[in-house]
Amino acid sequence: MSIDSEPQVEGELVQDQTLITSKAMQQSLEQKGYGELSKKEFFLKPFESLYLLYCDKLKLSKGKKRIDFDSLMQTCIKQDEESLTKFLIYRDLRTRGYTVKDGFGFGSDFRVYERGDFGEKGAKYLVFGLNEGKQEKIGQLQKKIEQITQMGKEPIIAVIERRGEVIYYKISKMNFLENKERMDANNFKF
Repeated sequence: MSIDSEPQVEGELVQDQTLITSKAMQQSLEQKGYGELSKKEFFLKPFESLYLLYCDKLKLSKGKKRIDFDSLMQTCIKQDEESLTKFLIYRDLRTRGYTVKDGFGFGSDFRVYERGDFGEKGAKYLVFGLNEGKQEKIGQLQKKIEQITQMGKEPIIAVIERRGEVIYYKISKMNFLENKERMDANNFKF
């Protein structure tokens, strides 16, 4: 899906989310995989708002004040320090033509649908982000991978390089106990 096909959206900033009041706009956004209904109101997630602002497809205001990309990013970072990471991954996946929704709470994570599958099938992938240079304990990583595969999703790590480029790694279950046993069997002596 090209950025040109994205709708021109008008929204009101409520904390770090964007409230969309136009019913026609809500339907148009929902069909393209944006936003969700919460207590009878339609909101865009912060990363969705940032993406649409970045693409110049969103007119965002708070009262009479116009909100630009940088202002919204600052607001979002105050609410969630992972906002830039989420935006970079979301933007990259969207520009590659994927439909992307909020994940299941594994940090900076997203449900990613195969092209053409949104609304037809469940998400195939669960992508979670790591910033280059940030340490992650291997046990926590293993736990995330196990939980994701138990849900029937393919786990993908999105590593954000220092320059903001996103590199994806498809991963599978790790079993360190087997590796330890193999080392014991070899009885290395120095």
